[in-house]
Amino acid sequence: MSELSAFVDLAERMADAVRPIATRYFRSGLAIDTKADTSPVTAADRECESTMRNMIEAAHPDHGIYGEEHGKVRLDAEYVWVLDPIDGTKSFVTGRPTFGTLIALLRRGQPVVGIIEMSALGERWVGAEGRSTVFYNGPGEGKPARARACADLAGAWLYCTTPEMFVGADEDAFKRLRLQSRAAVYGADCYAYGLIAGGTVDLVCEASMQPYDYCAIVPVVTGAGGVASDWQGRPLGLESDGRVLASGDPTLHAAALAALAG
Repeated sequence: MSELSAFVDLAERMADAVRPIATRYFRSGLAIDTKADTSPVTAADRECESTMRNMIEAAHPDHGIYGEEHGKVRLDAEYVWVLDPIDGTKSFVTGRPTFGTLIALLRRGQPVVGIIEMSALGERWVGAEGRSTVFYNGPGEGKPARARACADLAGAWLYCTTPEMFVGADEDAFKRLRLQSRAAVYGADCYAYGLIAGGTVDLVCEASMQPYDYCAIVPVVTGAGGVASDWQGRPLGLESDGRVLASGDPTLHAAALAALAG
């Protein structure tokens, strides 16, 4: 097994491990705590991340880890895992099944493996550098995922988690993109990036994001033929500014960048 294949295998085993944890807690009436930034957190977030971190430490104790709930270690390592145990906690705690788990592996700061794991839906996208993204819908063999062609902004379905993330300096830029697109749809969290890879959504534009929110989506989207970058078209990594644009069509991506820039 090649080194990359071994890393993909570990990432998939991590996703397998968190799925029963997330589904066990989902719609269970668990307690909801509030973090310092006022965002919600639950035992599911903490247990899922602890499970993944333990698996990484057992397999690769020299690798770095950047997790949403349990912090950062060894970020100067060549390989760093970036983990969001429950992406879309607000969806999770209100019973909406579009929350997910995001697992990324970065090599020298660039995402090379990414998984979008949708535990409540039984769906998963697996992306890796130099490979086609694979989509799983339940047990069994996956199938290649392919983003669709859509070169014209006027025909593009645009997603983002919430328009509130653009309040302030980013508001006018997002408004330009929204008005030039076919329609804007809100509230899918990380699921929207999987839908780009699946060929049913054309654009996702977001801001105020953290590395654990976006690193995993890069190999998934690019492995399906799409593009993921910051708002200046630069590669996404640990040092990015939290503004994310993902597109299923490279021509559309260029048009969306132009709309954001004004």
